[in-house]
Amino acid sequence: MSTIAVLAGDGIGPEVTHAALGVLQTVRPDLEYIEASVGASALKAGLPALPDETRALCDRSAAILFGAVGLPEYEGRSLQERPEYALFILRRDYELYANIRPVQVFAGLEDASSLKPELVRGLDLVVIRELTGGIYFGLPKETRVIDGVETAIDTMIYRPPEVERIARVAFELARKRRGLVTSVDKQNILETSRLWRRVVDTVAKEYPDVRLEHLLVDNAAMQLVKAPKAFDVLLTENMFGDILSDEAAILTGSIGNLPSASLGARGTPGKRFGLYEPISGSAPDIAGKGIANPVAAILSAAMLLRHSLDDEPGARKIEAAVSTAIVNGARTADIVRVGEKSLSTLEFTERVLTFC
Repeated sequence: MSTIAVLAGDGIGPEVTHAALGVLQTVRPDLEYIEASVGASALKAGLPALPDETRALCDRSAAILFGAVGLPEYEGRSLQERPEYALFILRRDYELYANIRPVQVFAGLEDASSLKPELVRGLDLVVIRELTGGIYFGLPKETRVIDGVETAIDTMIYRPPEVERIARVAFELARKRRGLVTSVDKQNILETSRLWRRVVDTVAKEYPDVRLEHLLVDNAAMQLVKAPKAFDVLLTENMFGDILSDEAAILTGSIGNLPSASLGARGTPGKRFGLYEPISGSAPDIAGKGIANPVAAILSAAMLLRHSLDDEPGARKIEAAVSTAIVNGARTADIVRVGEKSLSTLEFTERVLTFC
C-alpha cells in the first residue's frame, strides 16, 4: 500500500488540504494517508519547521500532499526560524527541481478573469519552473558591511545540467500537447540567462517535432496579459517562474484555482516522488473563516495521482468532478458572480464529491 504524507501547514492550508484529502480518499480509498506537522504548527511546539518525524514520513511516502506555510508573526526572522524554511528544505533535500503549474480557465469562469472573456476562454497553458537553482538557492546569500555601507547580496547561479534537465521536462510535455515551448530569460542583461538560452537551444535539437521560441521576461509578462492563449508550455528559471506563474494564475479568475506539482529525479515517469500544493499560500487573512477556495488543492491531488501513482483515470476523474461542479454553478467567494450565492470550502468540496 502506498503512503501519502499529508502536511497541511498554516493559515488556510489545513482547510484546503482536508478538502483535497476528502476527495482523494473517495477516489483512492486504498492508499494510506498520514498527517504530520510542518511550518508554524511545528515551530509553536518547539520543533524545527520540518520536524525529524515529518521528514521520516516523507522518506517512506510515495508523495507529499502539502497545504501552505507562513504566518505574519514570523516575518523578519531568519529563514531557519520561519515556517517557509520547511518548504525550502523539502525542495532542496528531495531535489524537487521541476515545478509544473497548469493554467486553465474552466468553462463558466471566463467572467471571473481580470481579462476580457474572449482572451481567456479555453485558456490552457503550463508553466515549467526550475525550482532548486537560481537566485533563491545561490550562495553567498547575506547582508554585510562593505566600505561602511550595509550591503545585501543574493547570488544567481545556474549550471548546464540544471538547465538541461528542466528543459527536457518542458519539451517532453510539449510533445504531448501543442508542440510549442516558450523559454523565458533576460539574456540581454544576465550571464545566467545567456547560459540558459544556449543550453535550451542545444536541448531543442533533440526535439525537432517541438517548436522553440525565446522571450525576454518583461515581454513574456506583457504577452501573458495581451495574448495568453498564444502560449503552450512556458519554460522559466526559478525567480521568473515564481512571478510569471502568479500572474498567469489570475487569468483563471483566482490564484485559488492554480495547482502545482514539484517533481524530483526519484522514481520513474508516472511514479516520481513529488510535492503537490496549491500556489495560493497560507492566506492568513481568511484562515478559519471557511471561505477558502479548495480548487487548487483538489487539482493538486489529481496531479499527485497522475505523476506519482501513475493513475491517469483517477486524476481525470477528479479534474472532471471539479469542472462539472463549476459548470453547474459551484462557486467560492473569490470566483462567485455578482448576485449569486457563494459556497463555503466544505460546501464546494461536497459538490465536487457528488461528481466523483
